[in-house]
Amino acid sequence: LINESRENKGVADALVLAGNRSDVQIVSMSIGNITSNGNVTDGINYAFNRGKLIFAAAGTSFGLTAGWVGVIFPASLGNVRAVTGVKDNNSRCDACHDGSKVDFTVVMEKSSNGRKPLSAAQSGIAPSTVGGSSVATATTSAIAALVWSANPGLSREQVVNKMILAASNYPNRSSNFGWGQVNAN
Repeated sequence: LINESRENKGVADALVLAGNRSDVQIVSMSIGNITSNGNVTDGINYAFNRGKLIFAAAGTSFGLTAGWVGVIFPASLGNVRAVTGVKDNNSRCDACHDGSKVDFTVVMEKSSNGRKPLSAAQSGIAPSTVGGSSVATATTSAIAALVWSANPGLSREQVVNKMILAASNYPNRSSNFGWGQVNAN
């Protein structure tokens, strides 16, 4: 969550810096809040107007808040591609947000037992597990980077279009899960 004004200013400043860098094409944000922020919105618009492809987590909530709110800010903005996690049967993962603003999904949970993918250890040597829209966003951003690196002459919109064409729900956009899972091949 980004709650304090200094956090919002830091995010906005980072977006401006990314917008000014010619070597940055993709911005991946695993942050969010239920309410919007003008500074962050301005930073997103700045980066977007400089050709950056921006992905943000649709939202992940635990406990009582899970599943009751749709796509959160900044993923809810028009200049941002919202990403969420799903179960392997293409249903909403337990803690992930969904809704009409979602563009892409990544499997983040087994439907049979709720297990999430393994990841590197958070501390020590025992592996950890991950899930949620933040990890799904990083994965989708990496797929976009693969597409763009294989096709460096493409525009931001052309990269997104290639991803849409390679997604599991194409040609029918889902009202909760957008274009679905992108086949990186």
